[in-house]
Amino acid sequence: MSDRTLRIFYTVARMLSFTKAAEALHMTQPAVTSQVHQLEGQFNTRLFDRTHNRVSLTEAGQCAFEYAEQIFTVYGEMEEAIKGLTGDSSGTLMLGASTTIAEYVMPKLLSDFNMLFPHMRLKLDVSNTEGIVSMIENNQIDLGVVEGPVSNRSLSLEVCHLDQLVVVLRPDHALAQQASIMLKQLMPYPFICREEGSGTLEVILDYLKTQGFTKDDLNIVVELGSPESIKGAVEVGLGLSIVSISTVEKELSLKKLAAIPLNPLLTRSFSFVRQRQKFKQQGMDNLLEFARGFCGKTDAKD
Repeated sequence: MSDRTLRIFYTVARMLSFTKAAEALHMTQPAVTSQVHQLEGQFNTRLFDRTHNRVSLTEAGQCAFEYAEQIFTVYGEMEEAIKGLTGDSSGTLMLGASTTIAEYVMPKLLSDFNMLFPHMRLKLDVSNTEGIVSMIENNQIDLGVVEGPVSNRSLSLEVCHLDQLVVVLRPDHALAQQASIMLKQLMPYPFICREEGSGTLEVILDYLKTQGFTKDDLNIVVELGSPESIKGAVEVGLGLSIVSISTVEKELSLKKLAAIPLNPLLTRSFSFVRQRQKFKQQGMDNLLEFARGFCGKTDAKD
């Protein structure tokens, strides 16, 4: 069995799609299928069930997938150990960030990091907090940066920045001139909410609970999947919302939106999340050290 054949199998097993695996590997789908058939012939058993246009692992396939994952993890550890001995900080880091962080925090951080470590390649996946945590748990990414709570205690969580959430509304809204807003004042007005699984929504729900309310007390007119779509909906008068202050700096400067602090204040942590037992990489150490300093500078400006 060649490393290439095992890598192809592993990619199909991880994505549960021959088409997506072929795209990721820059191969044709027949070539991917042929390599998997060769591996099945070597093991003399089926590794995948293909029924009703769905792909799933057989019991043998699941066993092979788990061992392949261990093999590629050890390969990565070997590569990083040798790089550590030689002082080589090049390579690839797989990162993940929840939507707000990816759109408003990560571009500047990654740009500055790239200037210091031009030989380090970074790949960024964007999802909500729930999705990023799942990627960390499944070893699909090396480091996540999330905006919501993480319940998995087997993961390492490190707070990197304190963010404030505010009420955003049109400048001509009836509440726009207030110094602060209490939750009960929001209840009569149409409210634009983030989607289920969003870290922002989790923080808002926790805040509602501490103030004696539930999500049902809000007059929700629509649920949207990104800060940009929420800001657009607020601008056209669909309702008001609660978002990170960092997402509306441009709109505030252009006077397209108004942002009012909640009373009491609503804050949440942006946090690094990663596997506790994952083998240390020199590139990861460099990125974490840089990101901690970057977050410190950001906090100093808040």
